[in-house]
Amino acid sequence: MSQPLEIRRLTYSDLPQVIAIERRAFPTPWSLAMFVLELSKPSGICLAAVHGARVVGYTVCSRYDTVWHLMNVAVDDRHQREGIATALLQALFDRADRPGEQYTLEVRLSNLGAIHLYEGFGFRGAGRRRGYYHDNKEDALIMWRTAPGSGREALDGEPAEHGPLVVDRGSGQRAGA
Repeated sequence: MSQPLEIRRLTYSDLPQVIAIERRAFPTPWSLAMFVLELSKPSGICLAAVHGARVVGYTVCSRYDTVWHLMNVAVDDRHQREGIATALLQALFDRADRPGEQYTLEVRLSNLGAIHLYEGFGFRGAGRRRGYYHDNKEDALIMWRTAPGSGREALDGEPAEHGPLVVDRGSGQRAGA
């Protein structure tokens, strides 16, 4: 990469590029309306990874009560394995982490690369949503992370206490699907 990677807030004007990446990345892509809804939530964090004027990745994280739900992470297929997803997640946690802050996500069981990435940030498997993905009825692995500093984070690879599961919106939303 000749241009530096910039991580910044995702904006409505980014959505045409985001939709193009989304359609290439996922068998059941989010609609424009879903992105608009997430961008309109004042409590969410939506980030874009940008090279020059080109969006090469994005993440969407919503806050539900006391838990962050990592809804969507995608990288342009021409820029995968360049550390962009890692940079996006690091920027998310730099903005949102407070001691004891909790995060959850769903990821396809077959997406071992994404699972490994999330584990590197301290996420741990904590259950399964059967038939979660509408395109092929694949199960989703539910993962949780507790930010360091509270004494509640996972010890010896065991999931931390995390309270009730966040209710999914039934729309096939996912992270790293």
